[in-house]
Amino acid sequence: MTVQLIPIKGIGEVTKGDDLASVILESMAAGGLSLQDRDVVVVTHKIVSKAEGAVVTGVESESEYRQIVEGQAVSVLRRRGDLMIAETRHGFVCANAGVDRSNAAPGTVVLLPEDPDRSAHKLRNRLENTTGKSIGVVITDTFGRAWRRGVVDFAIGVSGVPSIVDYRGLEDMQGRVMEVTEVGIADEIAAAADLVMGKADGIPVSIVRGLDLKAPPGRGSDLVRPPEEDLFR
Repeated sequence: MTVQLIPIKGIGEVTKGDDLASVILESMAAGGLSLQDRDVVVVTHKIVSKAEGAVVTGVESESEYRQIVEGQAVSVLRRRGDLMIAETRHGFVCANAGVDRSNAAPGTVVLLPEDPDRSAHKLRNRLENTTGKSIGVVITDTFGRAWRRGVVDFAIGVSGVPSIVDYRGLEDMQGRVMEVTEVGIADEIAAAADLVMGKADGIPVSIVRGLDLKAPPGRGSDLVRPPEEDLFR
């Protein structure tokens, strides 16, 4: 299996009410690209949030920013200086409850989508209805990792592709039955797609092409570990 990562260039500033499907398809057409069956459209959450109006303006001070962060958190796990590791209402554990100031206008912060899985499903439906192709959509955000340096893109909204591929009960190459192996395939897709999008290149959409995923479709919420399985909280 050969996988291609295709950046979608030419997407400008997205604002509330924009039709993301049209924006993506117009940018693809301008670059001589079109969707194919089994493509996975990977979209950074920021343009989804902007299109849905999940933006707060008039944030002029650090204290105002901190108030917004506190309002988006349902629990705070750790604090260090200005950094807060918090759980959002979605179940994500991330820095500053996912409230983002990067790639946002001065005095503006971008929140996470209200329901990333719903957002992914709506975008997928629009793209499929317009093109007639059978595709998947993954909405991403950038999270740190507790035991490793560096940030990585993760899937927060998923539609039309598996979230997790479960190998439990299957035999490995030595014939041993795997008991705990579950692969977060949607997170792998998100991280791979970020290789061609970058953090400062203004490319919020890419296509992952060539995947042949047999597992049933899932949701981003499937990737959130239930509290009873969490060994660290």
